[in-house]
Amino acid sequence: MADAPKPDPHSMVNVRYMVDDVAAAVEFYTKFLGFEVLTNFPPAFADVARGNLRLLISGPTSSAGRPMPDGAKPGPGGWNRIHLLVDDIEAEVARLREAGATFRNEILSGPGGKQVLLQDPSGNVVELFQPAAAFNPAR
Repeated sequence: MADAPKPDPHSMVNVRYMVDDVAAAVEFYTKFLGFEVLTNFPPAFADVARGNLRLLISGPTSSAGRPMPDGAKPGPGGWNRIHLLVDDIEAEVARLREAGATFRNEILSGPGGKQVLLQDPSGNVVELFQPAAAFNPAR
């Protein structure tokens, strides 16, 4: 069986997350969320992909982790997040909790759908979102 073609880097959306532990982050994103490893150079850096999303995982020893001129150090755990669509949020949350994943909140419902905030091992947020039926004609 032939290997699947690698995505064109120019057509991908790139997001960088600062993490405390590159190996733990790679395991989290591949095991829990179906990302595939593109490169892996722990403890400094790895990148993983899911569809057209390339997630750059940068540890404290990476070039992205170097202090700024004012001494501020890049770190994980902010509120910016990647947003992944799911078909059944309740089932997905149950699967992830059973596997040991950590959430910041319970599932919230709004006019556009349902969402919940999953945390990676460093505290970065991944939003799981199930669109409301009005916004998801396939359901």
